[in-house]
Amino acid sequence: MSTHIGAAPGDIAETVLMPGDPYRARWAAQTFLDAPRLINEVRGMLGYTGTWRGHPVTIQGSGMGMPSLSIYANELLREYGAKTLIRIGSCGAMQEAVKLRDVVIAQTASAASTPSSTIFREMGFAPSADYRLLAAAVAAAEEKGLTPHVGGIYSSDTFYDERADLTEQLQRHGVLAVEMEAAELYTLALRHGARALAVLTVSDHLVTHEALPAKDREQSFGDMVEIALTAAFA
Repeated sequence: MSTHIGAAPGDIAETVLMPGDPYRARWAAQTFLDAPRLINEVRGMLGYTGTWRGHPVTIQGSGMGMPSLSIYANELLREYGAKTLIRIGSCGAMQEAVKLRDVVIAQTASAASTPSSTIFREMGFAPSADYRLLAAAVAAAEEKGLTPHVGGIYSSDTFYDERADLTEQLQRHGVLAVEMEAAELYTLALRHGARALAVLTVSDHLVTHEALPAKDREQSFGDMVEIALTAAFA
């Protein structure tokens, strides 16, 4: 048991999928895992462990934003020995070619600041995904007949962003989408010698202003979960 995760030793698998929404964690566990069991509910941040095609898997909610993600990722890595962390979540498209419900696989994650920023001081550290995970996720998506968008994303520390000038520059430089967690996840995984990846589904669009309803954000992202699971054990 750690400060924010109530799981006992051995309850958490080496492979962990991390949605931000704890209810999405419950849905994904009940939908994709065999014999899922609740292993954490501290502060309502649900976590489940089961198996997928015989492989032990934990699906643990991370909350919204990098500070929250940092707490859970740190404890999973340091207290429970997790080796592979894959964020499964929603994102906002920043390019016209990226459509609602498309899958985005994040090669890199830029950020204005992260909980780890003070470590690097003046250095603009560039956190990146594990290459083998990324390549396996692309292959898994293509096997499903999908064409994922692969490239850089932006991890924002605000949801209601008023920096239109920054958004414009990110779009100008080809950033595919915005979300709120991946940059810190990648940084922590690199620090602890683990693997990390973010597989995202587009839930809203900064250019067209389209958006999925809340229920779809929670329960309609099956392709993303299957890609993440396949990549983890490729």
